[in-house]
Amino acid sequence: MKSQSTSDKVFDAVNYFLLIIILATVMIPLLFVVSSSVSDPLAVVNGKIWIWPIGFNIDAYKYVFQNGDIISGYRNTIYYTVLGTCINIFFTVCAAYPLSRRDFVGRNFFMMMMVFTMYFSGGMIPAFLNIRNLGMIDTVWAMVLPGAISTMNVIIMRTFFQTTIPPELHESAVIDGASNVRTLLSIILPLSKPVIAVMVLMYAVGHWNAFFNALLYMRTREKWPLQIILREILILRVTMEERAQMSKEDLRSYAEQLRRGELLKYAIIVVANLPILMVYPMIQKYFTKGIMIGSVKG
Repeated sequence: MKSQSTSDKVFDAVNYFLLIIILATVMIPLLFVVSSSVSDPLAVVNGKIWIWPIGFNIDAYKYVFQNGDIISGYRNTIYYTVLGTCINIFFTVCAAYPLSRRDFVGRNFFMMMMVFTMYFSGGMIPAFLNIRNLGMIDTVWAMVLPGAISTMNVIIMRTFFQTTIPPELHESAVIDGASNVRTLLSIILPLSKPVIAVMVLMYAVGHWNAFFNALLYMRTREKWPLQIILREILILRVTMEERAQMSKEDLRSYAEQLRRGELLKYAIIVVANLPILMVYPMIQKYFTKGIMIGSVKG
C-alpha cells in the first residue's frame, strides 16, 4: 500500500476528531434519555443522571404499555404513518414520472407552478377553513391528505428518473408496445428502489412526528396520535394556585406523581422513536444512494 503523506495523516486525524465530536453530540442525548427512562425517579428529578442509569427501574415502561391512551395513540400513529406514506409515494411517483419525460408537453410550466408553492402558501387559517369546508375535521384524512405531496420530494424523484433511467429504456418499451403505465410499473419502479426508499423514510418520519395537524384538526381523544398524548403528559401539571392549597399528604402525592412523570416522559420518547430507529438501518444503503443520485446529479 502507498504510504500516506504528512498532510494526509493530518487530514485523517482532523476528520476522525470531528467525527468523534459529532458522534458524541448525537449519542450523549440519546444515552441520557434511555438512562433516565430506566433510572430511579429521585435521581432523575435531582439531575444525577448523565449517561449511565442509577437504580434500575422499568416502572415507566410498564405504565406505558398499560395505559390505554398511550396504546391508542401508538396505534393511531402507526395507522396514519402507513396510510399517509402510501398516499405520499403514490402521488409523488404520479407527479415525478411525467415531469421527467422530455416528451411531456408543458412539463416546465407545471414544475414552475409546483415550485411556486414552496415559497408562497395560503397560510394556516385558509388551510383550516379549507379542511373544515371539505368535512375532514376530526377524520383520518385531515392527517394524511393536506401533506399528500411534497414539492421537494417530487424534484428529487424527478431528477432521479432523468439522470438514472436511460431514455433508451423508454424507447425500447414503446417499440415493444408497452404503455406509459406498463413502462412505469414494469421498468421504472423496479429500477428506482433507492429513491423510493428515501421517499418512504422521509414521508414516514414526517407522519410519525406529526403534531400540528393533529392539534388543529383532531377533536376526538380516541383519534389522537402519540405525539399529542406525549404533549399532554409533558404540559399537564397542577397550577401554582392549586399547589398552594394542598395539604402535606397532597404535596407528597404530587411529588411522587412528578417523579413518575419524569420517568414516563423519557420512556415515551424512547418508545415513540424506537420504530424509526429500527427501520433506518434496514434501508440505509438505499437512502444514501438515493438521496445522492436524486438531489446532486443534474
